[in-house]
Amino acid sequence: MSRAILRFAILAVSAVASVPASATDTQADPAGVPLTPDERIDAVFELGAGAMVSPEYEGSDDYEASPWPILGLDYLSIPGLVTFGSINPQGGGLSIGPSFGYGGERDDDDLDGLDDIDATYEAGIKLGYEWNNAEVYGEARYAFGGADGFVGAVGANAIARPNQALLLKAGPRATFASDDYMNTYFGVDADEFVRSGGKFDAFEADGGVKSVGLEASARYEFAPTWFLNAEGSYMRLVGDAKDSPIVQEEGSEDQLTFGLGLSKRFSVDLF
Repeated sequence: MSRAILRFAILAVSAVASVPASATDTQADPAGVPLTPDERIDAVFELGAGAMVSPEYEGSDDYEASPWPILGLDYLSIPGLVTFGSINPQGGGLSIGPSFGYGGERDDDDLDGLDDIDATYEAGIKLGYEWNNAEVYGEARYAFGGADGFVGAVGANAIARPNQALLLKAGPRATFASDDYMNTYFGVDADEFVRSGGKFDAFEADGGVKSVGLEASARYEFAPTWFLNAEGSYMRLVGDAKDSPIVQEEGSEDQLTFGLGLSKRFSVDLF
């Protein structure tokens, strides 16, 4: 990294056990059929936090650390309406959960003559489907703050479980962004061209595929329902993101990330 990390924050994970003690007792449904403990679980979700090291802003070759929320919904059963996912952590199937992203601020100290950009926050949804040894997923988020627009990703992973406690995933990933988002980070208007003394040519960035690359993750269950999570990726900018004079003159086509955090899985009886 060409510059020291500016800040590093790890958010504490706090929660209370949410499965009632009575869940281990034998109960019966209205028809008198005994219910197993699993049949009393209506939702399985995961909460956690950590820190993610990533480029200071889109296309930067300098890095910083920022909070990394870890959230997921593995199983949900609403009687008479919908059931998806699996109570078993290795059960596979459909998963749904929130998806978040963060882009650091960019100021005149970073790129002389270009407009400042406040930090950008992204919030949306992630859908995935998992088999025993593979998964596919898609993410869609709305970006707001410094840049507005829609961003997202699609990918696939091979899955390995060397033992009951360790889960490994790796595979290709592609990201995309809308016109407004792309032009905020990668475009250069006429005023910026003049203020930069002609260093950055005027450039309009269109939406589309932003980067392609590889992502890998590992999670280790060091105590029952508690996990250590590690995630890293190498992405290469493509299309208008790659061709931007900002990236060509002062940034890098190669974008790396690494995150480390703690999380806990919860099972709840809602109904």
